[in-house]
Amino acid sequence: MTEQRQEQTIAPFRAEGQRRMAGNTLAFLRQHAPFDKMAAAALQIFADQAEIAFYPAGNEIVGPDAGKIRFFYLIESGKVQARQAGEVAVTEYSILTLGVGECFPIGSVTAGLPTTNIYTALEDSFCYQLPAEDFLRLMASSPEFNLFCTQYIASLLDQSRRQLQQQFAQKASEQQTLNSPLSGIGTRNPLAVRPETPVREALEAMSRAGVGSIVICDGGHKPVGVFTRSDVLDRVVLANLPLTGPISAAMSTDPLVLGEHATAYDAMLGMATRGIRHVLVTDHAGRLSGIVSERDLFALQRVGLRQIRQTIEVAPDVAALRQSAADVRQLAFNMLAQGIGAEQLTQFISVLNDALTQRVIQLNLERHRFTGIDWAWLAFGSEGRDEQTFSTDQDNGIVFSVPPGEDHDALKKRFLAFARDANQALDAVGFPLCKGNIMASNPAWCMTLNEWKAQFSEWVRKPVPTALLNASIFFDFRPLFGTSELADAMRRHLLDQAAATPLFLQAMARNALDVSPPLGKIRDFLTDLEADHPGKIDLKKYGSRIFVDVARIYALASGVAATNTLQRLRQSAQRLPALAGDINAMLDGLNFIQSLRLQHQYLEGEPGRQGDNLIDPEKLNELDRRILKESFRQARKLQARLKLDYQVQ
Repeated sequence: MTEQRQEQTIAPFRAEGQRRMAGNTLAFLRQHAPFDKMAAAALQIFADQAEIAFYPAGNEIVGPDAGKIRFFYLIESGKVQARQAGEVAVTEYSILTLGVGECFPIGSVTAGLPTTNIYTALEDSFCYQLPAEDFLRLMASSPEFNLFCTQYIASLLDQSRRQLQQQFAQKASEQQTLNSPLSGIGTRNPLAVRPETPVREALEAMSRAGVGSIVICDGGHKPVGVFTRSDVLDRVVLANLPLTGPISAAMSTDPLVLGEHATAYDAMLGMATRGIRHVLVTDHAGRLSGIVSERDLFALQRVGLRQIRQTIEVAPDVAALRQSAADVRQLAFNMLAQGIGAEQLTQFISVLNDALTQRVIQLNLERHRFTGIDWAWLAFGSEGRDEQTFSTDQDNGIVFSVPPGEDHDALKKRFLAFARDANQALDAVGFPLCKGNIMASNPAWCMTLNEWKAQFSEWVRKPVPTALLNASIFFDFRPLFGTSELADAMRRHLLDQAAATPLFLQAMARNALDVSPPLGKIRDFLTDLEADHPGKIDLKKYGSRIFVDVARIYALASGVAATNTLQRLRQSAQRLPALAGDINAMLDGLNFIQSLRLQHQYLEGEPGRQGDNLIDPEKLNELDRRILKESFRQARKLQARLKLDYQVQ
């Protein structure tokens, strides 16, 4: 049905539409992205030029037959179904449901081309219609609107990160970061005396209280000075100040005074600027209420990247490493609360977890010697991809060479004994033993270089289900310790084998399409896919895993040696032009899903147990629901590309 015919359908509802618009348009726009960030003048353009139209359930709003798009649509109420027109490679992936606050067809109206989708009202729906020429004028006048339309998912992600920072602000302050107010830091009701108090009396009070400083306050209990132990030598002894003299003669005047609502960062900056070690804290009336020392601020920063790394490298035992693992988690949370992206955060967690693993290996090598033997400890799975989240277990193995004169079986027995100790130590540090026994202590995953090559070749030549499952785990590997050249040789062999066996890549493609993104045709999401967890979505199984599986296939097909999923997709897109068009939106989609997993795992985790990957989409805010839906849509597009490239039926 053309837009002209739609005019006849919606004509009876114009009066209702005008009533709904009167005085309500600006209020509605301010509730939804990107309008909530746009200038008032830009919003007024929309409000002045847009009309609201009614579409009964089942009626087509716009489709390819309409030709060049005349309107930009914003859903005011109801639901709209977007269905790809014509023959598509993946029919079951061609439907998307749009809800209140969502727009369409952004790409077509921007390019001035017909849409490739058919948009139909699923329910009785009202939509704002902004003429195409006014849409283009709005893009030219509003940077926020322009960014939203040209980088749709990236713009939504930026808003989500800002929301996340606000959401975590209270939790972060409770954990005492540099954003913490001074009211909760340092000493409350510190030792204080009047200016006329004799020096001896002040020193005796400090000795009895076991403190290194004393505050001097006037009659209104407002601070006028501070005296510390370090002042005794210069201001009392060397200055020949009698102990009977007033403390005001020895105190430091003009102390740094901040209110209780100032932050630890303000105190640290003041100390650094003035070269002092104490900040006096006052209440709303200016009365002394606390004192914050340099040591108090250092305590807040116990969890820092450099300190953690140094502590790990010199850790004497597993107990010390267990504390470092907790520090890694705390620092990662602080970064999450500051809006650090999922790609950077998962790599950061992986880097520090690598350091923990390497120290565990070093400690165990004190009891197991392999001098003169080439060998390497391998990480598989998420650790092999540099994509570890808060919830992770062990996936590791060993590759080794047998020197002349050494017995293979005897050497392997030694490596297995070492691996058992290392696996147990890693478990004690906080990396649970793998339930599937994918660990170096399993004889199946402790092999020579030639044995690993033979195993890889076997999986590639005979891609039965077990082989494909193993490939999804073991083909994501990297060395964490030892002779990295052995892992490099494994990688070259794998890439050569995969390139020479297109049937294997097709089998992997078919396997990667077994799981689809949980997008509903009527509802936004399918939440009944996990029988044991009704109402939940497994973000790993139905989200990030899809990107991981497809990226692995394209990396093997194009000879990309990287194991990180984002790097695989970026590098594969450079070699496979058909993949390049939507790659940035796909990467943004994966990053959001990973970010949501990190948030959920941290906030839902219990003491001694990490959180899972199961989220209830109904508990997400409107913006995050919207981005999650778009992220799943990007996963669906990536699968459609894979299905087309490998002709999977």
